[in-house]
Amino acid sequence: MAAYSQEANNAIYPSDQGFDSSKTDSKEKIDNEKAVVPDLQSGNVADNGFSGGEGAKNFRTMSKWDTVGALLTNQVGLGVLSLPAVLKVFGIVPGVIAIIGIGCLSWYTAFELKQFYSRHQHVLNVVDMAKVVGGPTFEVIAGIGLLIQVIMTAASASVTLSIAFNTISGHSLCTVGYIGIGCLGCWVLCAPRTAKFVSQSGLPCCISVIAAALIVMISLGIKNPTDAPVDWHKEILIVGNPSFREGLNACLKICYAYSGNINFVSYMAEMIDPVNDFNFALACLEISSIGFYTIVAIAIYCLAGEYTVSPALGSAPHVTAQIAYGIVLPAVYSTGLAFGHTGIKYVYVEVMKRFKLTHEMTANTVRSWSIWMTIVTIFWILCFLLSNAIPVFDSILSIASATTISWFTFGLSAIFWLHINWDVKFNGWKKTTLACINFFLIFISLFINGAGLWSSVTELVDLMNSDDSSVQGVFDCGDNALF
Repeated sequence: MAAYSQEANNAIYPSDQGFDSSKTDSKEKIDNEKAVVPDLQSGNVADNGFSGGEGAKNFRTMSKWDTVGALLTNQVGLGVLSLPAVLKVFGIVPGVIAIIGIGCLSWYTAFELKQFYSRHQHVLNVVDMAKVVGGPTFEVIAGIGLLIQVIMTAASASVTLSIAFNTISGHSLCTVGYIGIGCLGCWVLCAPRTAKFVSQSGLPCCISVIAAALIVMISLGIKNPTDAPVDWHKEILIVGNPSFREGLNACLKICYAYSGNINFVSYMAEMIDPVNDFNFALACLEISSIGFYTIVAIAIYCLAGEYTVSPALGSAPHVTAQIAYGIVLPAVYSTGLAFGHTGIKYVYVEVMKRFKLTHEMTANTVRSWSIWMTIVTIFWILCFLLSNAIPVFDSILSIASATTISWFTFGLSAIFWLHINWDVKFNGWKKTTLACINFFLIFISLFINGAGLWSSVTELVDLMNSDDSSVQGVFDCGDNALF
């Protein structure tokens, strides 16, 4: 039962058909946490290798509320800190339209992932979905892309942590050391092997982000931003006039804020009943995140005006920003935890398959734990190196969005929808409309790959070559605080 069979990997389990109970072990036992083992005979859940079995632990323990916590941890955090600066580029009206519009698109594409999962419940991550569609070649491409995105996102969390530590402490330690402290903390958080642990950080993550945003907004309502003159007259753009590169980089930052889709399939694989419960959790996530992102972006931009910076907490007066950065630390660490866990879990599953150790995948053995912790260590060493190679918060966000986020948030979901609807894609106006939308999402992903990568890389080069830039070099100890 715990073994991941090739037969299961190639099977299709439609959500509206019963699962073949002859392929399951009828003596499935309750896991070590005494969670309810999914009823494989109900047709709602298929065995994917995470259900445990005799001598192994059940990883499928997440209820719909646990999933809400995991999704909030995954998405409501680091990305929101760049959105007030997006309004500074676009202006309030176009910026808000972009934030809400891209948020709704990410909701739709996440729903497409759920539709595909309902037909292929044996998958453990989005890479397994790619294998169903395009075989081993597409699987390898998607696997490389997944690792690039989660490492880039985790690295951006490390850069943000170094900014926070430098801001709080007045640069009392080399920035490389602060990045190392951030990576070490995330390494500890990624030690547990189940997504249930990720879900438990949802509440403290949300509380810390909301509290930090409120502190910044209240302080800006009382006092001007640090760099603003005493007789400052606020300039608020209703409609901005950005250059092509500025506008595209702003869109990339919004895409980054909604980049959690890459982790959603991994959470479905550890839910008790993903077919029935995931849509509820997704709705809770998207309604709360779109609303929160919009309110925070408008409030901070309207209060800080042209002195809005990214990350947004630096827009506040000096002392207040230090307090806000201290409060937001749990949310930043949670971002590293959520994306790090997905990448580590993917590599772990692949290693266990390759060495035919799937029967130990959920077992508490020395060998399985040694493999897990080795992968955790290698992952965060890579994040440490990347954080020091690209020590710019905005640029690492834009580059990540241009290389992989566009595909994992929009493009791949469109491909999955076309795969399951190819024969009926033009049957009726509804299917035709959805088919056109999904072809458009694929085109947008290709466009962002080319134009987005150009705009983000050239922006980074210009920043590092600028004489008055405060950006430090590679593995530089210089202060990256925003004051």
